[in-house]
Amino acid sequence: MRYDCLIIDDEDVLSLSTQEYFELFGISTAWAASAEAALAFFAENTADLILLDINLGEESGFSLCQQLRQSYELPILFISARTSDDDVLLALGIGGDDYIPKPYSLSVLLAKVKAVLKRYRSTASRTYTFGRFVIDFELERVSSAGEDIGLKAMEYKLLAYLIQNRNRAITKDKIFREVWKDAITTENTLNVHIRRLREKIEDDPSQPLFIKTVWGTGYSFEGSEL
Repeated sequence: MRYDCLIIDDEDVLSLSTQEYFELFGISTAWAASAEAALAFFAENTADLILLDINLGEESGFSLCQQLRQSYELPILFISARTSDDDVLLALGIGGDDYIPKPYSLSVLLAKVKAVLKRYRSTASRTYTFGRFVIDFELERVSSAGEDIGLKAMEYKLLAYLIQNRNRAITKDKIFREVWKDAITTENTLNVHIRRLREKIEDDPSQPLFIKTVWGTGYSFEGSEL
């Protein structure tokens, strides 16, 4: 599953309140209380940004940052009650993107997280490859072997939205709001668009590899995070 933010902090009350606050403003957030839990999280999930505490019980956020930097390029924002210049310089020197002292204001932290996510996503790759297809988010086209496969405008918007939220179950209501910008779009309209997309990108539309039905919920695009 894909999250906007992962909090890695052993302070459970603060972490849970931050997680709940972020969720209220549409930032999907997960929480790991230790370095071990964080590494286990990335074995099955992904996140676009990390909030990382320095003190993780007997473990160090510094060493975890170095481990994560070996595999991931996502932004890492340190959050810590330790505010010495040495700590700040070390955090930034090993790959941290910012250093936020505790206690922090939830509203200010949220603003920082949103700003970093916006910058990160704007500079991320503007293409994504799945199977024999390539979607170009800037040109708003999907091609195979260099040839445009001819998606209609709403088909493209739906596919792009699912891919940008890949490996997450997206409810039908959320798809209506985010793709059609209309909460009263009928399920039949969505089902028709899903069927047409599957006919164009799936080898066997009846056994889809990419656009999966999540029964009782909605749909999910399954694909690599690379």
